[in-house]
Amino acid sequence: MLGDLWSFQGRYRTLHLTWFAFFLTFVVWFNLAPLATTVRADLNLEIGQIRTVAICNVALTIPARVLIGMLLDKFGPRITYSTLLVFSVIPCLLFASAQDFNQLVVARLLLSIVGAGFVIGIRMVAEWFPPKEIGLAEGIYGGWGNFGSAFSALTMVAIAGFLSFSGGFTLPSGEILNWRGAIALTGIISAAYGVFYFFSVTDTPPGKSYQRPQRTAGLEVTSIRDFWGLIGMNVPFAAILCVLCWRLKKVGFLTESTYPLALAAVGVWFAFQTWGIIRTNRELLSGSKVYPKEDRYEFRQVAILELTYIVNFGSELAVVSMLPTFFETTFDLPKATAGILASCFAFVNLVARPAGGLISDQLGSRKNTMGFLTAGLGVGYLVMSMIKPGTFSGTSGIVVAVLITMLASFFVQSGEGATFALVPLVKRRVTGQVAGLVGAYGNVGAVTYLTIFSLLPMWMGGGKDPSPEVIASSNSAFFQVLGIAGLIVAFFCFFFLKEPKGSFDELHEGEVATPAIATN
Repeated sequence: MLGDLWSFQGRYRTLHLTWFAFFLTFVVWFNLAPLATTVRADLNLEIGQIRTVAICNVALTIPARVLIGMLLDKFGPRITYSTLLVFSVIPCLLFASAQDFNQLVVARLLLSIVGAGFVIGIRMVAEWFPPKEIGLAEGIYGGWGNFGSAFSALTMVAIAGFLSFSGGFTLPSGEILNWRGAIALTGIISAAYGVFYFFSVTDTPPGKSYQRPQRTAGLEVTSIRDFWGLIGMNVPFAAILCVLCWRLKKVGFLTESTYPLALAAVGVWFAFQTWGIIRTNRELLSGSKVYPKEDRYEFRQVAILELTYIVNFGSELAVVSMLPTFFETTFDLPKATAGILASCFAFVNLVARPAGGLISDQLGSRKNTMGFLTAGLGVGYLVMSMIKPGTFSGTSGIVVAVLITMLASFFVQSGEGATFALVPLVKRRVTGQVAGLVGAYGNVGAVTYLTIFSLLPMWMGGGKDPSPEVIASSNSAFFQVLGIAGLIVAFFCFFFLKEPKGSFDELHEGEVATPAIATN
């Protein structure tokens, strides 16, 4: 496969077009962070308000990933991805034209939906690549597409500066940044690519049919036990959305009167989701349908993969957001230098996520690969917890700390690749919904970890303003939380996760070899 990767023919062309679609969704999703201080200064926002806007950037990604998974299984990845890419221009233009805080919040809430695009390509890639190569293919899709966040961080300020010929906000240094034009441009490019993508790909190779579930209002399960397991695993979605509402109330966006309305909206969404699951599985619940053994799958597999994505992707989002400040305070570095050092965590993704998929393809056991990488993630974070002021000093200490960070990052992002090497093999016809649920749990993990991170200094400081020593201790405790969670989930992988049927076969479940499929 590696030798044919750059042929840009057949399935490899589809892979490249699809990872670039994911890349653009992440450029759009992360286009605020590099320009946040400029936006804040231009619109005279308080620090609590700009942080609220940042929270809104992930607020709807959780339900959006679940919803898009349903739409994906019904309409196929070509239509779903193209529609999302074209949609992205709307919130980008709204954000670029915003004149006050409330308009920024509305636009950012809509932009958080774009962050759900990742799950679409999981099914597209799975349709074009056989099980024996699915790990590397999904790893390339996820790893190279994920680089869109780093690309956004590296280029948005430069783009805003380049567009300053048409006006912009003047910084105290005298530099002019057209942040509005830069953010609008990302949406315009994304929409244009959405049209191109629609006319450039197909859902499946020639001669292959796209398998759809009979109903897509909720995930189809094959036993009563799995039905209750699915209901139980949906509770954290509602719980974490309630946490987001609480955080929005703390920063003043939600008032005493609007906070209960937000909680009620979460309750309505959970009821709607639960009702959809019941409608999809009503024949199973009534006893009128019994799945034959060969058509059954265990929802436990999905639940464990959801947990793996909490500890790998969820922790990645949390660590990336705090790592620049961690290096700055631990080693007393300038902000710019700390940011560059912290970026090493994200840059590893280019290699690590495909490597995780490749290891899963080559090791001969996707289950053991998942367990090994998750355990490595846990140990890596525990080692990172030892990085404290004074423990590592001087240039050599910084180098060691960066190497430890990159090693931990390798296991984190390889684990992400291994997770989505397994997702398409659970049950083919509901791959979109499974990918949506697993992907959404990554965001659940991120919000959970970031909430813990924000509360640790207060807990450890007795409710007072934390001292530098307390902050250092809370950073160490945070990495310990991540490490222990990783080791617990690794235990579940080794002892409860099952190897999917046909993990290394030439064909997916239900496929029959044909010349058309074999030559693509």
